[in-house]
Amino acid sequence: MQCKHHLERKAEFRCFSCKAPLCKECAEEVRPGRHLCFQCAMIESVSKVGTTIQERREKEEDRKKKKKWGPFQYFVIISSVLILVMWGFIIFGAPKAPPRTATTDFAKEGRVLLFMVDGAIKRYAHYEGNKYPEQLRDLVPKYLLLSGNELLQLNKLSYQKDITVGYRLSFASPKPGEMSIVLTSKGVEYTLPSKEGA
Repeated sequence: MQCKHHLERKAEFRCFSCKAPLCKECAEEVRPGRHLCFQCAMIESVSKVGTTIQERREKEEDRKKKKKWGPFQYFVIISSVLILVMWGFIIFGAPKAPPRTATTDFAKEGRVLLFMVDGAIKRYAHYEGNKYPEQLRDLVPKYLLLSGNELLQLNKLSYQKDITVGYRLSFASPKPGEMSIVLTSKGVEYTLPSKEGA
């Protein structure tokens, strides 16, 4: 059998693709034991280049798709975080009453006690289904941190449940000539001192 391109030469190989007989000069070894003619080698190299370009484009598109974050992805992440926080709050319950510093002296700072107890009543209502305590001692220790003789300080306050405003909290005996403060669930009510006390 003679070479396809050199009829005077004996063919030593066959093109792996088109099966044409080839001499040593015409055969191109693309892989060990695999020979191609010039035309088939060109076609294979062009198709390989085309394939690699297409593969690169596909990889680039996949990479862009993975990187792309839209509003939906942000919405899912934020919603998940909020749901986790909400479940954590439900599972672990109401927060503890805020700690009180040792420097607070209720005897000197009466209004501090008044507003501290008011905050505890509001926390009680929030976590107990909009109900108010029957008495101020019901706030201790879950909503109001008082211990020992500090509980006696609650006697300085007047507390009553009220149908219209929820509750009324004030000093049991305000100082003469001092403006009276009444705290309710609706806010603060101030009463000017009477003329006798002035």
